[in-house]
Amino acid sequence: MDNSFDDTYDVVVVGSGAAGLTAALGAVDEGLTVLVVESTEKWGGSTAMSGGGLWLPDNPVMRRQEVGDSRAEALDYLERTVGDEGTSTSRARKEAFVDGVQDYVETAEKYGVEFVRARNYPDYYPETPGGKIGRAVEVKPFNARRLGTLARTQRALLPLPAMTDDVWQLQRAWSTFDGFLRGARFTFRTLGALLTGQRKMGIGGALTGALGHAVFVDHGVPLWMSSPAQRLLTDGGAVVGVEVLRDGSPVRVGARRGVVLATGGFDHNAPWRRKYHGVESHPSGNPGNLGQGHEMAEEVDAAFELMDDAWWGASVRPPEGHPASFLVGERSLPYSIIVDSEGRRFTNEAESYVDLGHRMLEHDTDGTYWFVLDRRFVRRYLRAFAMDPRATRAMKEQGIIVEADTLAELADTLGFDHDVFRTTVQRFNGFARSGRDQDFGRGDSAYDRYYGDPTVRPNPCLGPLEKGPYVAYEVVIGDLGTKGGVVTDTEGRALREDGSVIAGLYAAGNASASVMGRTYPGPGSTIGPASVFGLRAARDMGRRVPR
Repeated sequence: MDNSFDDTYDVVVVGSGAAGLTAALGAVDEGLTVLVVESTEKWGGSTAMSGGGLWLPDNPVMRRQEVGDSRAEALDYLERTVGDEGTSTSRARKEAFVDGVQDYVETAEKYGVEFVRARNYPDYYPETPGGKIGRAVEVKPFNARRLGTLARTQRALLPLPAMTDDVWQLQRAWSTFDGFLRGARFTFRTLGALLTGQRKMGIGGALTGALGHAVFVDHGVPLWMSSPAQRLLTDGGAVVGVEVLRDGSPVRVGARRGVVLATGGFDHNAPWRRKYHGVESHPSGNPGNLGQGHEMAEEVDAAFELMDDAWWGASVRPPEGHPASFLVGERSLPYSIIVDSEGRRFTNEAESYVDLGHRMLEHDTDGTYWFVLDRRFVRRYLRAFAMDPRATRAMKEQGIIVEADTLAELADTLGFDHDVFRTTVQRFNGFARSGRDQDFGRGDSAYDRYYGDPTVRPNPCLGPLEKGPYVAYEVVIGDLGTKGGVVTDTEGRALREDGSVIAGLYAAGNASASVMGRTYPGPGSTIGPASVFGLRAARDMGRRVPR
């Protein structure tokens, strides 16, 4: 193949979420030249639209605070929760993830990223041996004005200085004292930033902002926006560059050390969703996630795993022209249940969102689900999924929101069998009064209770449905991104079906098959491994002899 290049770098990173930005930062740390290309008009990927947490067991922030954790406990927990789902979840890959945590945190801190520990956030199976509370970290609110002109093109979900602990306490700002205090602190933090001329961003925007500042501002790494990578360039079976469409023309970019695919999943590729998942889903990630990296990797014979899975969850059905609203903590609050099209509960509403998504798929892929709230839920708790008045109005017009004075009227409107729905609610109400959900164990786990209301006793996740008017929101199968992708080794190197390495090609994040397999061990189990393996890829490229 003719491999004359229009431009050449040591490393070319395709994608600008956590995986891509960390790979670029690692390349900088290795003294390599690097280019980042982004297919859309905004940078930051799904990471910028996320809660921004990173699940990093046995991390240096924990150690500095003398919080107990260990390599052995982390690996035991991963083996018990993730298990063996193929090469992507091998023992060696799990060890590479856990062993790479320290390098990631210390390298990011070296370049100005400020981490804090989400000290109250449990692992998603904290009662499992090796499970802990407080393994996740996040970045302190970041002043986007430090990005200069890049701030205008940064993708963001919430341009406010919100943090993880804000989210779980703010939703009960009107019902608990700690929630009220958190609301006051959040308000003063926001006003303080505005009064000092700062534009503070939290959660995912803080993470991508801090990494982007280190990469693009401090170290001058070029970022090509609206420049989709089209195909990988090869020489003798090795990847030596990538063809990028820039300003409407193909540009051939050489990569002396390697190309990193950090292109995200294929969550917004409807034909692929039907092919691999049997559903189109209602994704909440970056709309640019169309599977471009998967297509390029397939052309060079890369192996794939977990293509039938995703980071599933439940979302409120989006009205036409609006994004889906992914449900996280709201499901744990009392005075609410989720039922199927017949009016039956079918699972623990408060379980981890990926488990809930799997339950919905197993229970009825094409069915209708409803999130039913009594008056106290509506009055006491912040509903993040109902904050946009235009979307709320559209949901009412389209029958996504249904209101009724009595449960019988609600059953009529939603088409439930009256006896089935009445029995469901009566049984649930009995559990709420006793404090134990004997059907599905809602509120038994510390993870469930994290998002509950501590003023409701005896179980902070259970409150009876008995006070109207009632509100029901239609719930659909949603996701935070797809899980399947390129099979990689411990250093993020892409593999063929026979296990051989495709020289010069790396993948991280949702472009690769997840080390977390079919589960979600803790908060930030997408971004944590994406970042660690992005850095491990850069380290390997630093050791690689340039072509």
